[in-house]
Amino acid sequence: MNAKILILLGLVAVAVADKRPVYSYDAPQEQQLCLPLLLVYDYQPWVYNDRIRQPPQPVYGRSSSSEEDFEPPKYGFDWVVQDGETYNDFAHQEDRQDDNTKGSYTVQLPDGRLQTVTYYVDGDSGYVAEVSYQGEAQYPESNESYEAPRSYAPPPPKPSPSYGYGK
Repeated sequence: MNAKILILLGLVAVAVADKRPVYSYDAPQEQQLCLPLLLVYDYQPWVYNDRIRQPPQPVYGRSSSSEEDFEPPKYGFDWVVQDGETYNDFAHQEDRQDDNTKGSYTVQLPDGRLQTVTYYVDGDSGYVAEVSYQGEAQYPESNESYEAPRSYAPPPPKPSPSYGYGK
């Protein structure tokens, strides 16, 4: 009797395994059980109360209005950094109205000069910059002495070992 139950359960397992779900990008198919007496729990998150839920479809293209409402760009900013301990001294200033942008920035160079870049962008004309320098470049005297590089000489040959043979 136990052998018959075991064989019957084996056949049921083979029948259920033969009808495994096939996952694809199509709409889900209804599954049919081959043995009506067998109760098998098959979780399908896309089926709810015998209705098939479809995921929301993405919408591409423009919005309902043909022209999107954007305000023309308009802004202005400026900032300055001056730190005497670290010798950091730089600034930036810019103003924009529609497609016209004007601004400048300054940088304290290591040689003591102040570099100022004044620029503008007028529509599609591109970035036009004018660079100017204030002050005189100063190079402090170095305390390091200059030594000529040593010329290369191969190392002296190593003496060959002698073990006292052939004397």
